[in-house]
Amino acid sequence: MQLKEFTTGAARPLPVILLADVSGSMHADGKIAALNASIRDMLASFATTDDQGAEIHVAIITFGGTAEVQTPLATANTVQWTDLTARGSTPMGKAMELAADLIEDREKIPARAYRPTVVLLSDGQPDPGWENGLTRMTKEGRAQKADRMALAIGADADVDVLRRFVAPATDRLFGAADARRIRDFFNFLTMSVATRTRSVNPNELPPMQDPYDLDRL
Repeated sequence: MQLKEFTTGAARPLPVILLADVSGSMHADGKIAALNASIRDMLASFATTDDQGAEIHVAIITFGGTAEVQTPLATANTVQWTDLTARGSTPMGKAMELAADLIEDREKIPARAYRPTVVLLSDGQPDPGWENGLTRMTKEGRAQKADRMALAIGADADVDVLRRFVAPATDRLFGAADARRIRDFFNFLTMSVATRTRSVNPNELPPMQDPYDLDRL
């Protein structure tokens, strides 16, 4: 499969798909509150990004007890946000499968779309069987062509799993030691996506400065 699977066209959507860990451990240390505030700020920023080169679309898939599409893919300025709550276990693999299903759906992400960005955030260990979702996201179909980023939240995050998610782009794995750094990561993510909308070719990730001095893992 070639990169032309995601090419320019009349609408030229640029999909951003968040896979957000909302398992019970996210209750601690203000992590879920920081995540909610960060997503709200990101959506507000994307909603005011006005560029003829690309239109930002956002989907949010959560995994905590169950995995579900919390926010179906839509233009950022139409997303109706409801704060997330933390509960249950960590079905990360199922969330990856839902993301792969979304990318494969040509009605929701047409061939004229720019290459999606998929961002995985987690503070713990995935439930057993997560490898099936990883395979769907990184080795099969259109999903394997997506740009992938990951954020390891806190000391208990499974860095090896997140590193396999972003591979071979080893510079796309970040760490957040505390809730404040979650905000910094989302500020960087927002800047990165906004820069793509202004790029001559939004299918490519332009070189960027990191004013937030994020931890690279």
